[in-house]
Amino acid sequence: MNRREARIKAFQILFQMDNHDIAPEDAMKFVMEGEAGHEFTKELVHGVITYKEEIDRAISSQLLNWTLNRIASVDRTLLRIAVYEINYNETIPVKVSINEAIEIAKEYGEENSGKFINGVLSKIVSDE
Repeated sequence: MNRREARIKAFQILFQMDNHDIAPEDAMKFVMEGEAGHEFTKELVHGVITYKEEIDRAISSQLLNWTLNRIASVDRTLLRIAVYEINYNETIPVKVSINEAIEIAKEYGEENSGKFINGVLSKIVSDE
């Protein structure tokens, strides 16, 4: 499993948790379907869970006339993963984190999800 696939699995796990209020272990079992978990997937899931409040504050601070709860679940989940990577994983270049979030949004989100995510992440990065 490459890092893109690991990100997609982490996205699916966190999306399940966000929308169905289930425990991380149960979401992992559901998404992984018996497949061995990739360490990067586990890092992203546990990292987002651990720093969720700080991540959500960082995202919320860049939203104009929006609240975090009004953002589509796909976009919110991808933003959380990307902000975790940007703020808490120094081994991943910021451009890679942003690009990966945009590309996954194009696949799983709505028509303008990629542009929205790019805008929010660009603001977060420029404020650092």
